[in-house]
Amino acid sequence: MWSLSYYRLQDAAGLTLGVCEESVDVTDLYRAQHRLTLLNRAAARVGSTLDLDRTAEEFAEILVPEIADFIAVDLIGAVVDGWEPDARSVARTGDLRRAVHRSVREDLPEVVVPAGGTVGYAEGSPQWQCLASGRPVLNAVLAPSSPWLVKDSARSTLRRELGIHSHMVVPLRARDVTMGVATLMRWRNPEPFTPEDLLLVEELAARAAVCIDNARRFTRERHSALMLQRSLLPHDMPARAAVEAAYRYLPADTQAGVGGDWFDVLPLACARVGLVVGDVVGHGLRAAATMGRLRTAVHTLADLDLPPDELLAHLDDLVQRLAEEAEAAHPRGVEGVVGATCLYGVYDSVTRRATFASAGHPPPAIAHKNKPVEFCDIPTGPPLGVGGMPFEAVEVDIPDDCVLALYTDGLITASQSDADIGLARLSFALAHPDRPLEEITGTLERILLPDHPPDDVAFLVARPRPLPADCVASWRLAFDLETAGRARALTGERLAQWRLEELTFSAELIVSELVTNAIRHARGPVSLRLIRTEDRLICAVSDGSSTAPHMRRAAAGDEGGRGLFLVAQFAARWGTRHTTDGKIIWAEVLAPAAEAGTFIP
Repeated sequence: MWSLSYYRLQDAAGLTLGVCEESVDVTDLYRAQHRLTLLNRAAARVGSTLDLDRTAEEFAEILVPEIADFIAVDLIGAVVDGWEPDARSVARTGDLRRAVHRSVREDLPEVVVPAGGTVGYAEGSPQWQCLASGRPVLNAVLAPSSPWLVKDSARSTLRRELGIHSHMVVPLRARDVTMGVATLMRWRNPEPFTPEDLLLVEELAARAAVCIDNARRFTRERHSALMLQRSLLPHDMPARAAVEAAYRYLPADTQAGVGGDWFDVLPLACARVGLVVGDVVGHGLRAAATMGRLRTAVHTLADLDLPPDELLAHLDDLVQRLAEEAEAAHPRGVEGVVGATCLYGVYDSVTRRATFASAGHPPPAIAHKNKPVEFCDIPTGPPLGVGGMPFEAVEVDIPDDCVLALYTDGLITASQSDADIGLARLSFALAHPDRPLEEITGTLERILLPDHPPDDVAFLVARPRPLPADCVASWRLAFDLETAGRARALTGERLAQWRLEELTFSAELIVSELVTNAIRHARGPVSLRLIRTEDRLICAVSDGSSTAPHMRRAAAGDEGGRGLFLVAQFAARWGTRHTTDGKIIWAEVLAPAAEAGTFIP
């Protein structure tokens, strides 16, 4: 590169005598300016995102075709997976993966390994040397007789066919850790790589390595966040619950992949099921951790078989205590757990009714087969953590051929800020409840949600599975000790009708003990109910006392104290459920039809 200047020559009188030409070789200055331009471009371009592959692509785009005719960026497998790399272990494991490659030709004639594939370099190759030492390797003139090239027939053939004449390998090091190597080649550019080119590429590689390491660390944090959230949310819906269910969960924070919305389907006693949807304000790990706490608390409280309004009251107390603990631990301010909402409902497949209670949450929708979608009129209590106000439960009739939809507010406000418009669109999406549930959830996602929803979205659709009338038997019993014998007889007769004779001994013993305890330790009226589900027999005895029984182990000389112990031995599960006028003691026995895969009502 030359800088040319021309001057007019004239005498004292101003007459032109000629022209003077001055030429200066500015090649070094031009190259220095070119390198500075590349460094500035790299600083502005490389690392524009926290995506590891995109960062490697940006690095390659800077170097081709400005510096090299071809570049391959190979990263250690641990870097790609987000973990701490160990360059020395690559020699043992061979876990070096192709992140990206770029060429001056679109058909990529230099490529031996596809993007994403495991790269195998011959032992003693410049790539091995670079990983082991952390220093670059420059072969300004690539000799075909190089030992490592002789061992690598594929690359040796390409060198010969393309005329690759100059070769350079630069480590990608950040924070004293080698994360991979970049291989540069020239075959169209006749000039060999120079030490100045090596210095430039090293500077660019150092900047790119820092960006790649940032992307690696972000990938690791994202994997940790996703692992946390997957462990907190339900994995599969219960196969034999009182409802058939399908769901969707879409976090607004698509980079971190975590949020504070949750849902659950909880099998309960006596052929009932709990349905819950909740929403913790905010995104990220703190919201996900809070969601996990609340979901665990709902599981625990649901196992106690509390009514929905009482369950939300206990959950509200828990949120207040957690908020007080957070404030005490961080008095200068920290994002607490307040701002959560929850909708909890219990569906009874025997009575075909559901009881709902809401803590600041949108009401459930019922999609009927022959009439418009109905939004249940449920009093909306305060959000969890506010305290000071009770929650109110409402019973709702659930038709057999309907679909229940529980959702967070992100579903109805995703596309429009107006919730009424969102509810109208939700009604339209639920217009055909006879479709498969997965198809319904797909329709809800397609119609109501944009590509990037502004808030977390969780929704649950459930189709009731009501029990046929001949799968339930109920009797009102006299409040007399002789009633236990009649209860055993009624149980045996009903099991014979249901072809469950194998369960007669266990069921009669359980019924006898439960009825005897109710008559001896409670007050009337006493009722017996047998429920035949797909996989089990449920024996339930109700009485008019609110006192809950406790199982105890009787001593050798005690005349009592073995009743509930025997029930627990013969039953798969047992428990107590309080009602408005007493309690119900229930026990479940696994039915042989569960093993045979048949259900004979």
